[in-house]
Amino acid sequence: MSGPHLVHYIPIVTTVVALLFAPRVLGRWRRKGGTHLLWWGMGIILYGVGTLTESATTLFGWNEAVFRSWYISGALLGGAPLAQGTVYLMLSKRTADRLSILLIATVVVASVGVLLAPIDYSLVESHRLTGSVMEWQGVRLFSPFINTYAFIFLVGGAALSAWRFRADASGRHRFIGNVFIAVGALLPGIGGMSTRMGYTEVLYVTELIGLSLIWIGYRYNVRPDAARGAPVEHEVAVPA
Repeated sequence: MSGPHLVHYIPIVTTVVALLFAPRVLGRWRRKGGTHLLWWGMGIILYGVGTLTESATTLFGWNEAVFRSWYISGALLGGAPLAQGTVYLMLSKRTADRLSILLIATVVVASVGVLLAPIDYSLVESHRLTGSVMEWQGVRLFSPFINTYAFIFLVGGAALSAWRFRADASGRHRFIGNVFIAVGALLPGIGGMSTRMGYTEVLYVTELIGLSLIWIGYRYNVRPDAARGAPVEHEVAVPA
């Protein structure tokens, strides 16, 4: 591939969306606290970091440091922090803290592997990122484990919340909002699987659509607060 195609510029838009969305979540955390909000805020920031590395690769070409940053922030941490925020909503704090320790330890071990893995430069493409360039392919086995964890709690938590509110007329907005969040959280996982099969461009599209749907879900969940005059910019949609 001699140069970037139009689809390779999509992560730039996704990065902008993340930069606009994250302050709203962190604003809520600063005002009212809540470990789940902190994890969600960090998750959106890391989501943006991942798409920023994709943007840098599109604009400036492949770079080893950028690639390793992309794999850690995207493949390993693209959805896990968001999922951990949901863990703090669904489970006891003691259990959530233990799962946090397990998640962080797993990510640290995987990140060390990513940072130390030799690169097969014959597989490098000038404007395209793929984990296949790492000679230690065993390192890539961490991402399915971490992403499965993220799927269970992030997508599952939103889906469970939507189910609980399905017949509640007063909570109709939360049903709709959590449906958007569940679908939005699912899409980057589909893109990640496509990346493992060599179709990185699918990930670029699903990242943008996924984050946008999560934000739409957020807007639905805060709509009643807006009607009452509450500051919308300090609210966040979380599966609850």
